[in-house]
Amino acid sequence: MRYFLQGFRLRDAIDILVVAIVLYRIFVMFKETRAVQMLLGLAGLMMASFLARHFELFSTSWLLDNFWSFWVLALIVLFQPELRRALTRLGESRLFQGMALGAREERGHLIDDVIKAADGLASKRIGALIVLERTTGLRNYAELGVPLDAMVSADLLVSLFLPYSPLHDGAAFIRGDRVAAAGCFLPLSRNTQLGRNMGTRHRAGLGLAEETDAVVLIVSEESGRISLAVDGQMESPLDQEALRRRLAELFSLEEAPLPRRGAWWEPAREWLRK
Repeated sequence: MRYFLQGFRLRDAIDILVVAIVLYRIFVMFKETRAVQMLLGLAGLMMASFLARHFELFSTSWLLDNFWSFWVLALIVLFQPELRRALTRLGESRLFQGMALGAREERGHLIDDVIKAADGLASKRIGALIVLERTTGLRNYAELGVPLDAMVSADLLVSLFLPYSPLHDGAAFIRGDRVAAAGCFLPLSRNTQLGRNMGTRHRAGLGLAEETDAVVLIVSEESGRISLAVDGQMESPLDQEALRRRLAELFSLEEAPLPRRGAWWEPAREWLRK
């Protein structure tokens, strides 16, 4: 033990810490997803391979050994959604978000228009699905709809979701200060923990929030309730003021409180008084 401690270096501690953080993030990412069942299935195959070798089951052992020779490709295929989500999260940072969100004042006006449209649609019990793009590019989803490239306005958003509009069943994508596309289809959430009262519109919004960092605003056609899907979670119900505060927080529009003048030297002054 003493010899081990003598050979233990600072870089070894950093190495162990990095591995521990990576494993922890992987476990958190896989928690409450279907990946947990797939990991258990892979563990079962490993156990079967060990037992086949132990009891000299040559055909079974040959079959399992050939499977493990392609384990990298198998993991990529099995865990494709989780790996895509992990790589997307690696590209997220406050620096990149600040570069992508544009001017603070313009973003504030855009959010006001979105809230006004959502409130008007909710009061009339008209369903809506509005996607606000952040750092993750959503072009592959937007291409499934009708391209618009129109300036964001409350009237435009309301008109897109009116029942007689041919685009009312899909989602509207907002990129920057433009409505990039409408009538878009979104991936449905596969979360088995969702309640049966959650309809297709909510499952679609949550599905996109699980795969990207987009903020999805959902207006329920049945109840007129406004919800937000963000970071794989559903937040509801939201009134107009709560929605404005939450969107301002998500898009970094809230000003940081300024320190009170003289606050930095007050602790030193108190110490000198003693």
